[in-house]
Amino acid sequence: MLHAQQAPPVISEMAADTAHKAANASQGYEVVIIVFLLASAVIVPIFQKYRVSGVLGFLLVGVLLGPDGVGRLADVSPVFDSFALMRSHSVHALAELGVVFLLFSIGLELTFERLKSMRRMIFGFGAAQMALCSVVLAALFYVLGRSVSGSATLGMALAMSSTAVVIPVLSDRKQLRTASGRSVFAVLLAQDVAVAPILITVAILAGTSAGTGVGWQGLLALIPALIGMGVIIIGGRFLLRPLFNLVAAAKSRELFMAACLLVVLLSGQVAVIAGLSMGLGAFIAGVLLAETEYRREVEVLIDPFKGLLLGLFFVTVGARLELSAIFANPTLILGLVVAMVAIKAVIVYPLARAFGLGHIAAIETAAVLGPAGEFAFVIIDQAVGNKALDAGFGQAVILSATLSLFLVPLLASLASRFGKMTAKPGVQTAEAPEVVSEGNPVIIVGYGRVGALVADMLKVHDIPFTVVDFNPNVTSRARAAGVEAWYGDASVPDFLERMGLERARAVVVTASTTAFTDAVVKTVRGLRADVHIIARARDAGHAQKLYQMGATDAVPETIEASLQLAENTLIDLGIPMGLVLASVHEQRDVFRRQFGVREGAAPILRPRMQGEA
Repeated sequence: MLHAQQAPPVISEMAADTAHKAANASQGYEVVIIVFLLASAVIVPIFQKYRVSGVLGFLLVGVLLGPDGVGRLADVSPVFDSFALMRSHSVHALAELGVVFLLFSIGLELTFERLKSMRRMIFGFGAAQMALCSVVLAALFYVLGRSVSGSATLGMALAMSSTAVVIPVLSDRKQLRTASGRSVFAVLLAQDVAVAPILITVAILAGTSAGTGVGWQGLLALIPALIGMGVIIIGGRFLLRPLFNLVAAAKSRELFMAACLLVVLLSGQVAVIAGLSMGLGAFIAGVLLAETEYRREVEVLIDPFKGLLLGLFFVTVGARLELSAIFANPTLILGLVVAMVAIKAVIVYPLARAFGLGHIAAIETAAVLGPAGEFAFVIIDQAVGNKALDAGFGQAVILSATLSLFLVPLLASLASRFGKMTAKPGVQTAEAPEVVSEGNPVIIVGYGRVGALVADMLKVHDIPFTVVDFNPNVTSRARAAGVEAWYGDASVPDFLERMGLERARAVVVTASTTAFTDAVVKTVRGLRADVHIIARARDAGHAQKLYQMGATDAVPETIEASLQLAENTLIDLGIPMGLVLASVHEQRDVFRRQFGVREGAAPILRPRMQGEA
């Protein structure tokens, strides 16, 4: 009889130990996920209820999960060992995807036309802020005894601000569309573009300071960087629209979402291979998609991923804050925080005024750009690895940068109040010089024969409109004809809000599917109680249902066809045109009264006059 060969005891013990570690790691990640979701579902909403920024809530949760929070309880119970994973490389890499998705969504808001219109703020205001803050901060560190290369590296690192923290804070405060919000956005965009050149410069400085000359080889990194950007731009131009045409034709939101994730991750990975940041690659892909009709639908599907991953990013940032290290050297770390915020604010305020911002907007801009950014961690870590900066001082600067991120929500609130207190009476705050509006007074849902006829009539009376359709072929044809058309599901609330429903005066639903028409009317009325809704109805019964759902006017196909036939018949029989039109309108009012609609309730669309609210 043959017996199975037994494994040696040492190998069996090693296998068992490996399996035990894998099981513990898996359990640890589950604990981390549960705690993070608990923070997202319970703790952060409590902060927002009391008008405290949700970003601050995530940061504080990270501190709680860090080494000076529950990490101190690891000796009490093995369960708390799991929280050490919050600072692991794998969790941090996943969390950084939040910044990548944020930059992608920012890119979706920027068409090339808008980028062109913002070039003065991006390449003027943004570039000036980076240059001046870098020089002054570098001089400060040189005075503190750092080397020339180390001082220059720290100056460039701390001159940057946090896109991931500032944008959500401004969004919470409804300031993204204000003068200060647009200016901050332009500066942050300039900083994101500058990340790759700064990293190359740090490598050059490290080689130069070492006396080896190898740092100049960093210039060669510009070649693959330029090639990578070219691949993303050219590939995106020729491949993105066919890809989304193919996926949209399948009419599956799951496949459409998969395509969105593929574009974000693939463009980011191409950028990484080229030596650029993953976020910059995703941003370029977003700008390219902003030129297509799929932009709004992509925004809706990407938003949940962006929100959750950004929350995880803030938690990991908070977990990096070592309170014990701050208490060990409070003078240096807190002094760096105060000096950094003050220097940047003092530089940014006059720059903002020089570029056309008013007093209040300039103060708000200077305040939120004062703290450091998340890319400071990457730049300083690289400088330490290249021996351009000693590890001890580098860690102290990283702690001060982390601590400054906690000040963004507070500074945004204080700046707004201080600006209003110090503003001169009767002086209006200047608007941002680059404002691009995409809101049209009429949204047409469905662009078949009926929708196209409605659009033609609106053109005759010079009334701007936007078309929405769930058929990619329809939106492509409409755009080819010069019509502003977007692909997307108009029954989804988030999509309608991104389409500018809050600024619309009327929504015309021309879809032939009754269930879809019902869903759109119900969604629109739920979001806006005052907007006019004119809907196409299948018959009288469907029209009555639409009126009950909140439609301002429902047009039954059968009744309107009958009235048109009667009108043509009477005219052909010689009845005067005025009498025929009067009788037709009277009969139409009879039907409307049968549906329980008051007489004369139908909206009259007309061009908005100059100065009209």
